[in-house]
Amino acid sequence: MTAPVVGLTGGIAAGKSTVAAMFRALGVPVLDADEVARELVEPGTEGLAEVVRAFGPDVLDAEGRLDRKALATRVFSDEGARRTLESILHPRIARRSAERLAELTALPVPYVLYDAALLVERGLHRSLPATVVVEADETTRLERLMRRDGLDELAARRRMRAQIDEETRRAAATHVIRNDGPLERTAEQVRAVHADLLWRLGRQ
Repeated sequence: MTAPVVGLTGGIAAGKSTVAAMFRALGVPVLDADEVARELVEPGTEGLAEVVRAFGPDVLDAEGRLDRKALATRVFSDEGARRTLESILHPRIARRSAERLAELTALPVPYVLYDAALLVERGLHRSLPATVVVEADETTRLERLMRRDGLDELAARRRMRAQIDEETRRAAATHVIRNDGPLERTAEQVRAVHADLLWRLGRQ
């Protein structure tokens, strides 16, 4: 019997990675779509070649690797550029993720988490038995994003606005975890959601 796949998503800088690490500590494998995306644009890959064809050599650093910061600046200030990048990466991410998920769900684990920022935007949650949404208040997310990516407030808000609103994401959730308080409070929520998922999925 293959393990079910549960979605994990949240707004930018809500703290998905922190929550994912807590699930990992409970024995749940996590497939991170961002990590998959990074693999697909490593030097020598067709993914990187197509990105360069679309956006020019300025998106490469001195070593020929993708300059993610330069590319992000382009796509978050230009809706057309963002859609072009998505058309290049999303089909590749979907294929590679499907391959990895098939490997993970064959393992003797209770379930697998698929961590994807655009899970709800792309409608992927509809095919999953449960979706966990990580939330944090706007001020906390803004401060985290500015600190993490070295952005000014305008640039940070532009990236936040590029995603769907919290209400839409929450409406797709079967479970919501707040991650704008003490980490132990977040961990308590993760343990509670984990226990409920085991019951909901019949994996106790």
